[in-house]
Amino acid sequence: MRYVYGLTSALLVGGAAITLTTGYPAGAQVAQNDDARISSVVPRAGAPASFADLTQALQPAVVNISTRQRIEVQTNSNPFAGTPFENFFNRRNRQPQQPQTREAQSLGSGFFISSDGYVVTNNHVVSPTGRGTVEEITVTLPDGTEYDATLVGADADSDLAVLKVNRREAFPFVEFGDSSQARAGDWVVAIGNPFGLGGTVTSGIVSAVLRNTGQGGAYDRYIQTDAAINRGNSGGPLFDMQGNVIGINNAIFSPSGGSVGIGFAIPAEIAAPIVEQLRRGEEIERGYLGVRIQPVNDDLADALGLERSSGEFVQMVEPDGAADRAGIQAGDVVVEVNNQTVTSEQTLSYLIANTPPGSRIPIELYRDGERRTVTATVGRRPSAEEMRQSQMFDPDAEPEEPEGDSSTIIEERAGLQVLELTPDIARQLGADTDTVGVVIGAVDPNADAGRKGLRRGDIILSADYRETGSIPALEDAIRAADSDDRDAILLRVQRRGGAAQYIPIRLR
Repeated sequence: MRYVYGLTSALLVGGAAITLTTGYPAGAQVAQNDDARISSVVPRAGAPASFADLTQALQPAVVNISTRQRIEVQTNSNPFAGTPFENFFNRRNRQPQQPQTREAQSLGSGFFISSDGYVVTNNHVVSPTGRGTVEEITVTLPDGTEYDATLVGADADSDLAVLKVNRREAFPFVEFGDSSQARAGDWVVAIGNPFGLGGTVTSGIVSAVLRNTGQGGAYDRYIQTDAAINRGNSGGPLFDMQGNVIGINNAIFSPSGGSVGIGFAIPAEIAAPIVEQLRRGEEIERGYLGVRIQPVNDDLADALGLERSSGEFVQMVEPDGAADRAGIQAGDVVVEVNNQTVTSEQTLSYLIANTPPGSRIPIELYRDGERRTVTATVGRRPSAEEMRQSQMFDPDAEPEEPEGDSSTIIEERAGLQVLELTPDIARQLGADTDTVGVVIGAVDPNADAGRKGLRRGDIILSADYRETGSIPALEDAIRAADSDDRDAILLRVQRRGGAAQYIPIRLR
């Protein structure tokens, strides 16, 4: 289950009809003036007498999902770690540590969408944790029968995945409904595997539709519900009263880690097309502009002279990207995309991601107080790996968590996280595209590098007078210093707007 906290986020999963009649609630005061009277529509029958029949029909299609993973962990073999003798030990033990592994498990939920065994769940339920690999995926039916499952396709951006289970007999399955027709106040039922307890049913109402949680991304728009959702509900279905899946349970807002009545489900209108593509083995292609954006709040609207806080503000434009070629500039406020208004429920990221690459679309924006129209040819959103290699590098951005291929020796010995310097990143840092080096992504403030003033966005050109054209080159320089029993290395560092300078960094 994914958790959405107040200021931070972390990774964590035929019906009854209501008859409506017009009338007054018991005990309500009737206005003396009939012309001022407000008619009210109330559910005369109230809630369904029971969800049992609906649950009995739907529960056979809902499954528990578990994975067995092999996780790489770092170990500290220094028995004097944290003592005055720590560095004494380190100087005599320069051999790189061999990675250790441990076994881990994850739990979630899912549901069959076809009789031949296709299962839908969340990507984070079946994706590896940290530096790990998924070795086994098991699907457990309500009767306790277990089946091995294979991963057919996964999409990290939408947090969706499709599995396949094989057997001769047909599986019971459910179908997606039309989540665009969901309204706040509609009854819903969630079925899943909270805390590994197995088939658990909870009910509630739709609290809000197209809820934006503020976490960003193209798919930050959810159905909010007060049906109890907890760890292990991830990937399970959210049903309407006709037994259709209108959402896939995905995250909760929780200061405590447990359900407080604020859960989020991926709407079926978003999930269904992506699931179908994954099921067919197709690549998920999304539109891409190449901009870094932020919502326009009241302060920003006042500063720009806008009448209301709508649209999204462009902080950075990727060189030679779709936005750059269309003439969009940093400081512009995009208010409309292809005749669709940019709002908090319908963000620029969502509109562009759901526009086919290659489409030519009009984009309305404000610049210098004037409304303008530009025409953009939408690009193709790069893969996660391509994004890492050619990401828009913002030196002022908060450093991200290190990726699985980050260098342990550079982090542990120099207190640095570094990235390969691509031409795109070099341009964004004001350096020549043929600059050879690695770029600093984050600095440990407690390391000597932090105390010497190194910071995110600095380019390391050389170490001990040897070019650092790659991360392994910097690793080799640190190992060479270790083998020579030296406690420091000499880095040549280039900072935007300044001349390159040599800075000695003490290793730890």
